[in-house]
Amino acid sequence: MSTIRKPGKLVPFDAARYLTDDAAVADYLTAILEADDTDLLLLALADVARARGMAQVAKDTGLGRESLYKALSPGAKPRFDTILKVTRALGVRLTAQPA
Repeated sequence: MSTIRKPGKLVPFDAARYLTDDAAVADYLTAILEADDTDLLLLALADVARARGMAQVAKDTGLGRESLYKALSPGAKPRFDTILKVTRALGVRLTAQPA
């Protein structure tokens, strides 16, 4: 008689758990930028902000925490200066390369 195994409980994937250093953050955001998907970029910035501490990032950008969550949610249309403030607070810089 064989025993039936219950499937193990899976933990939802959270990229923020793996963004532990500046190099990982830079690689992650570079890969996301190559996807040309604005909602994905907002989610990635939110992942990095959660990894760094959303309250601290909000303080560094001069935005309220709720405003930051709202600006980095899919479908949001944040101003470019907001994105620049967030990237600066995250310690990353956007750069341009020939396509």
